[in-house]
Amino acid sequence: MQALMLVDSRRGLLVSGSLLAGAALVGLLVVLPVTAPVVQAVDEAVWRMAGAARNEPATGVAVALSWLGGAAVNWPLRGAALLLLAWRRHWLRAAAFTLAVVSSELFIGPVKALTDRPRPPGSLIGTTAASFPSGHAIATAVTAVGLVLVLARPGPSRWRWEVRAVVFTAVMALSRVYLRAHWLSDTVAGALLGAGLALGWPALLMALRHQRDPTAPTS
Repeated sequence: MQALMLVDSRRGLLVSGSLLAGAALVGLLVVLPVTAPVVQAVDEAVWRMAGAARNEPATGVAVALSWLGGAAVNWPLRGAALLLLAWRRHWLRAAAFTLAVVSSELFIGPVKALTDRPRPPGSLIGTTAASFPSGHAIATAVTAVGLVLVLARPGPSRWRWEVRAVVFTAVMALSRVYLRAHWLSDTVAGALLGAGLALGWPALLMALRHQRDPTAPTS
């Protein structure tokens, strides 16, 4: 079990680092004068495709997915997860999930203010603040991946559920693009960042605890 925990924490740190690096790369491509026009051209092409594909049933599904990625759903799920972890006395998982939530929320506002990227025109739903990065994508990734870490036992099955959580995040993020609430690059960066934080904090805390006490339990 100790070896499994060590492997999981190393793999988690590697995957997390890759995701966070990807988010940083997308952010640089969005803001650097040399690459920003290319990214914007791709984003605008996707924006036109979303407008051309618009229909009432798809819009209804997209609005529902966007609602699932909003604060009204994310915060109650986070609260329930933390209560469950406290009841089970899984303090490391509770600390990791809390750190992922807090760090992600602290990240959103300053980066939006720094980039100050305008929203796409013709949004089908109400929006606030700047466009980059997508707060919905960040929050959904943190919540979805975090819930898997809360509910699933360590091992191969957890990684399969984490992949499903990331896929759900991607689908929800694309709904924001379809609704013209975000550019595609906003949601890609947000999903990468949220998933990276959700995976990275528990892996880091597990690695630190194992380094301090190799006999410590894995939860």
